[in-house]
Amino acid sequence: MKVKVIMPKWGTGMNEGTILRWCKAVGDTVTQGEPLVEIENAKAVQDLEVPVTGTLTSILLAQGEEAEVRTPIALIETQ
Repeated sequence: MKVKVIMPKWGTGMNEGTILRWCKAVGDTVTQGEPLVEIENAKAVQDLEVPVTGTLTSILLAQGEEAEVRTPIALIETQ
């Protein structure tokens, strides 16, 4: 099953975030809870953790790109 990873809303004032760095690459096996991507918002830089164990099949936003909260940013195929 494919699981969408979405841009999180870490606070009431957060409307968008910028992808700073992907910690994993397409094709990598990922484990729930490990860092997937660093995201910057107006107030901080935070790591978004992998939501499910599986394989990272697609990165939808490149480093430096900005997106609104709840926008899909990656896809993970669960095992």
